Amino acid sequence: MQNFLQRQRDILRKHVAELRKYAAVLRKYVAAAKKKLAPFKNFIVRAFELSKKFAKCVWYKGFLPFLGYHHILMILIAVAIILLSLLLAGCSSTSPLIPGIFLISMYYKSYTPSYDPSQVDPGVTAAIANIVGNAILEVRVGYFGICVNPNGGDFLCSNNATALAEQINVDQDPLNLIWVASTFKDSIVFPYLLIVAIILAFITFILLATFPGWHQEEDATTGSDVDVKPFPSRPVSQVALALIFISSIFVLVSVLWQHTASVAAATVSQDLGNGSIKSGVGTASMVLGWFGFVLLIIVTIGLLVMILSIIVLDKLTDG
Repeated sequence: MQNFLQRQRDILRKHVAELRKYAAVLRKYVAAAKKKLAPFKNFIVRAFELSKKFAKCVWYKGFLPFLGYHHILMILIAVAIILLSLLLAGCSSTSPLIPGIFLISMYYKSYTPSYDPSQVDPGVTAAIANIVGNAILEVRVGYFGICVNPNGGDFLCSNNATALAEQINVDQDPLNLIWVASTFKDSIVFPYLLIVAIILAFITFILLATFPGWHQEEDATTGSDVDVKPFPSRPVSQVALALIFISSIFVLVSVLWQHTASVAAATVSQDLGNGSIKSGVGTASMVLGWFGFVLLIIVTIGLLVMILSIIVLDKLTDG
């Protein structure tokens, strides 16, 4: 028994010694960190003091207006409008990032063709490869424009496919990808639901701007100033809810249409140019469309919750 207790004491002393060793190392690192951060100590303290003063100015002195519930909804609507506007502006000009927002991309690239028993003439891939030659042209399609990259350099963008085709040699586009892209844009792409959705969202933004915000009123009993926020007009709230709901539905239909049409066109064009043509769907356009839809849905739910809350409060106060 004594031997067992002695062994346990030895083990405990060993662990205590290791802990002291680690504590000494930790103190060493803390001292080194303090030494390195010493020049920034005054800056950190000063920044903290300024942040506290700014908070006091905002919340106590009223230098900035109170942020209401409807202001958050307005911010979400503004972000959604910006995202959907960028989606519509894709491939409409050569401005930075605009050519990168596209629905579908088609380009010449030599790769090993895929063979399938359902192919009546598998040898046609060799004929297509001979026609394509060394072409590397890429075509991107947006809602209101087409961008062409003939030689791996800068993009040429226009809403007129004929004007783009006149700037391209026959060897650069032997399979008329510019014409295919123009057909896709004119016959399949339908941007007007998105345009109507943006207009409805903007009208909702204006209606939300009419909602009353926080302001100070004098309390009749105490005589002190109190912060109050009246309820918004119920008819205006209901109209805003209806408009933003319709806008959300239009965006959903447009994004689903865009996604389905782009995937189908990309798949068909790549299969037709088996071994010589690659195609893909624009990731940026999908992200912009779905994010815009999600934001509008959040606003719709937010307005619905606000209206239901006001109805419940009115019933409670009347009761």
